[in-house]
Amino acid sequence: MTTELLAPLDLAFWHLESADHPMHLGALAVFTAVPGTAGAAGARELLAARAAAIPRLRMRVRDVWLPVGGAAWAVHKEFDVRRHVRRLPLPEGEFATEAARLAGELMERPLERGIPPWEMYVLTTEDGSGGAGDSRAAAAGRPFAVLVKLHHALADGMRAVAIGAGIFDQIADARAAGDRRPRPVPPRSWLPGPWQVAGLARGRIEELGRAVGIGASVVRASRLDPRGMPALTAGSSGTRRLATALLDLEDVQRIRRAAGGTANDVLLATVTGALRRWMLERGEPLPATAPRALVPVTRRRPGGPSGSGNRLSAYLLGLPVAEADPRARLTSVRLGMDRNKSGGPSRGAGAVAVLADQLPPLAHRLGAPLAGSAARMLFDILVTSVPLPRSTLSLGGCPLREVYPMAPLARGQSLAVALSTYGGRVHVGLVADGKAVPDLDRLARGMTEELRELLRVTGPGGRIRSAGPARAART
Repeated sequence: MTTELLAPLDLAFWHLESADHPMHLGALAVFTAVPGTAGAAGARELLAARAAAIPRLRMRVRDVWLPVGGAAWAVHKEFDVRRHVRRLPLPEGEFATEAARLAGELMERPLERGIPPWEMYVLTTEDGSGGAGDSRAAAAGRPFAVLVKLHHALADGMRAVAIGAGIFDQIADARAAGDRRPRPVPPRSWLPGPWQVAGLARGRIEELGRAVGIGASVVRASRLDPRGMPALTAGSSGTRRLATALLDLEDVQRIRRAAGGTANDVLLATVTGALRRWMLERGEPLPATAPRALVPVTRRRPGGPSGSGNRLSAYLLGLPVAEADPRARLTSVRLGMDRNKSGGPSRGAGAVAVLADQLPPLAHRLGAPLAGSAARMLFDILVTSVPLPRSTLSLGGCPLREVYPMAPLARGQSLAVALSTYGGRVHVGLVADGKAVPDLDRLARGMTEELRELLRVTGPGGRIRSAGPARAART
């Protein structure tokens, strides 16, 4: 891997970034130190060694002459992993609150350009000044956290998981023990045959036709006066605030079995109900027009090559926050997602990301500010699900206890919700503009309350099992 052009959508994410709108994904992973391990004391060195062994994390973005306006991934010859992996102390206090507070502050900062666009931080209350034996004894039973930041140009959600998973014992050990022999590649001529030329031409015509349809849908769906939820489209302050919540996956599945649809429908309805509760607690009027959620979906085919570029599309979904009946909200969400799925991920206004493939690099470079400002005309909130490995994970023998994904905020957006399932629980990461949404903890609490209500109304005698408290960082 030496030089590789950025895919069109990668290039779009690279140029969409500004000082107030960094375009990086994040994850806050919480581990528990156990006896016989180095705990947080050895986490930085272990992370550095494993990250340095992932080829993709040695790549930086550089401009190229051709195509005009393009950029490419190239190996950073002066790569120093110590610039990317750091250890930061947490003040004494409630660990989860302090970790979330510091993670929110770190998410505000754009990644440095000119070097590989990623960072990792070990967040711990240990001072790290003792010897190895003292550190291990002090670390036993104490939590520590790792914050991972990856630029969206580097990876979409699935690809970010594939890259980030390389830091865990199970994946790193499997790679170390894996078969490194080169696999045979069938011979292929670099000159396409006549049938291939015809196929490429036909595919190009189909792509252009699909792009025209998406463009027309975007124009029809765009709102010159966004009136969904003003609190979600407030002006940007450049600050970030993080809140987290834990939901029991079995409760989600019980609701799904009772009401039909998918687990993702239940989670989207939970977000909808939480937004409703949040607005009512604030004393705000419920919007007459349903706020729109952008729900990303992957265009990667199951079993196909993972590839290095972003392969994203999305659905637009109206969130019925004005509906008082939680069952009716769930039904509305399920029917809306069924309509989206019947059209497919490459149709409709939500598939706006697909248009990136049809634009030349120079258009991304020059048009990024306009495209970024247009986001609020199309949607009010981002709600994304990030898949995680089903197996139990650990770092240096310390088990992964919680992992909260974090999505970037588009220009004109005040809130993004990301969800991941791990260890029988749904981990919810809420990222908000710190000044526009100072009461993010209320919204996090509303997630658990709404799931409890959905469980109550969809099954006789149903009771939600508390998976953990909602938490928010106060900045």
